[in-house]
Amino acid sequence: MTDLLTMTGISKNFGVVQALDNVGITLRAGEVLALMGENGAGKSTLMNILSGSIVNYKGDIFIDGKKAVITSPLTARSLGVAKIHQELQLVREMSVAENFFMGREITNKVGIVNKQAQEKEAAYYLAMLESDIHPTRLVRSLRVVEQQMVEIAKAISLNARILIMDEPTSALSKAESRRLFVVINRLKERGVGIIYITHRMEEVFVISDRITVLRDGRYVDTVNTQNTAEGQLISMMVGREVEDIYPSRDPHAANEVLRVEHLNVTFPAGSFKRSLKDISFSLRAGEVLGIGGLLGAGRSELMETLFGVNASHVTGDIFLGGKAHKLTSPAAAISAGISFATEDRKGKGLVPLRCIGENMSLPKLRHFSPFGVMRRQEEYKEWQQQMISLSVKAPGTFTLAQSLSGGNQQKVILARWLMTNPKVLLLDEPTRGIDVGAKAEIYTLINRLAAQGIGIIVVSSDLPELMGISDRIITLCEGRVSGEFMKNQATQEDILFAATLTKEKAI
Repeated sequence: MTDLLTMTGISKNFGVVQALDNVGITLRAGEVLALMGENGAGKSTLMNILSGSIVNYKGDIFIDGKKAVITSPLTARSLGVAKIHQELQLVREMSVAENFFMGREITNKVGIVNKQAQEKEAAYYLAMLESDIHPTRLVRSLRVVEQQMVEIAKAISLNARILIMDEPTSALSKAESRRLFVVINRLKERGVGIIYITHRMEEVFVISDRITVLRDGRYVDTVNTQNTAEGQLISMMVGREVEDIYPSRDPHAANEVLRVEHLNVTFPAGSFKRSLKDISFSLRAGEVLGIGGLLGAGRSELMETLFGVNASHVTGDIFLGGKAHKLTSPAAAISAGISFATEDRKGKGLVPLRCIGENMSLPKLRHFSPFGVMRRQEEYKEWQQQMISLSVKAPGTFTLAQSLSGGNQQKVILARWLMTNPKVLLLDEPTRGIDVGAKAEIYTLINRLAAQGIGIIVVSSDLPELMGISDRIITLCEGRVSGEFMKNQATQEDILFAATLTKEKAI
């Protein structure tokens, strides 16, 4: 293979923070180069430089042996560089096809946009991923996983020679990921070079040819995938051995903190959300309850319902501490002692252009301003306590949330809800898109919170994770409870079988 891309001596600092220090990588035509490292290692900064989002840096970029000066995303695109972003970059109020061709619209001779041609081409690239998303659908009607598929198809449609994939499968199921891998192999055959960023270790060994590791903004090494063991790779990433990613604990579940009886959620015709049917379960203080199931099974809808989001469509009973509660809104759920960390950090979790502390304070603004005047010192004190307690890595509480790594953004969201002193904590895909070291920290935090008597419900698409952190697991299939397992009493195969156990199969 010939060298398609060479980046040498790349350095970048943000104020006093040195994000990259003399980093270099090489990408060959027709290969997948996995770019690995913990959150904050510099991966996204390096790729933002290559894709034109960051222009003030030191070092050189060569494409096909010729020096390239990349001054904007448009310049990068003209040089054959395209990027699939970890955080979705779609315009919610526009259709799928309009998002595909934003800035490069297909027009007729007099400059009028040819919507039909755009929809036809968008449908072609979505079909490559075996997706049935219609090009006319508004992006705001799509779930996170569907938006991810649109992002991937859009990037492929650019016919790039250098394709950057930043966590492309973070919201995809195993089957959808396999379809993406088929497309990646087709692109390799056409000579496309792919830089693949992921925290899913198993994917690296399936799809990549070589692996480049960064740590703390510095280059560590580049190795051939087939000659590298997982433990060796983790050690390169974190600079130490990570022997037990799922820390053990002795569960001491106490009294029942939450009980759901015959919960039904019926969404109106035309809704793209999954209705829920006759769901019953309980949760004890200090217990970690895992929710398993395939994408679209109703897991997120269940979490949203427990947080008061779908109140107008709900029947059934919800008990907290043995008392019936009507959760008519998120505010009512918070008052009752329920907190919810959503799977969509950017869209529904953080306010990226506000600082860390302000993001933490959102559910407690009335508490901090009882007479319309903010009690700043009390607020700042809580910010600092949460920063220390959760080991948020940032210069200070006034750092903008958008500048943090994915793992630290997740800690900020958790800090926000811990400030409300919840009895029940709902975590929807809490480790999506974060590295192995940050995952271990989140798992340790979950154990710590459970030991404090908080009842925790975790939704995860990662079966080893679900089995590693849960005391008990229930599965959903087509909006119904389809199975229940105690810790260490079920295999991945058992859980997957239950997750596909439709009502018809059960009968």
